[in-house]
Amino acid sequence: MVNTAAADPERLVLFGSFTSSSSYKPMLFLSLSGLPFSFRTVNLKTGMQRAPDYLAVNRHGQVPALRHRGLTVIQSNVILDYLARATGAFEARTEQARWTAREWLSWEADAVTNIAKVRHYSRFRAVDPAVMAYFRPLAEGALRFLDDALADGRDWLAGEEAPSIADIGCWGRMVFMAEGGLDIGDYPRLQRWAQRLAALPGFALPYDLIPKKDAEFAGR
Repeated sequence: MVNTAAADPERLVLFGSFTSSSSYKPMLFLSLSGLPFSFRTVNLKTGMQRAPDYLAVNRHGQVPALRHRGLTVIQSNVILDYLARATGAFEARTEQARWTAREWLSWEADAVTNIAKVRHYSRFRAVDPAVMAYFRPLAEGALRFLDDALADGRDWLAGEEAPSIADIGCWGRMVFMAEGGLDIGDYPRLQRWAQRLAALPGFALPYDLIPKKDAEFAGR
């Protein structure tokens, strides 16, 4: 199932799943950066994430995972951090902005993940209404926080003139918000931020970007 041997150790190999917001984050980074890479699909519906050869890649049985230069990196925001350091793409210029970008990634893992939960419980698994009543306000609070963060007129979350891994990480999780019944139109600054991201070369939405089968991307 998983061919982990890359002919070129410099070749980035990303393991992910078509419906996974966590997979979309590094996939979007790679697409926006124009870097060549290989994609290896892990079909969550058929349980490929629990297969022994994939557990040898990611012991948690989760997606995504990245292999590069003999290293294995897991967890989507850690992968974004690694990619920024290894390639220089979407890395903030100043030391303060670099730490601010990583602060956003840490916050995203706590707060924006609630948007993913609302989406998951709306689309993939029915839960007691009390569970949704708990997570939906948290998701809405995360969206309000992001919207308020842009109130000072900044274009990008780390406060510089170009996007960083903070923007990719936060957008990559909230992109599925409509599937959870959350409307980005309720957050006008956030909507304009998303439009700026969508205008970047290489941008694509998850279902247009993530393949359902193994694929090779030549870059640009």
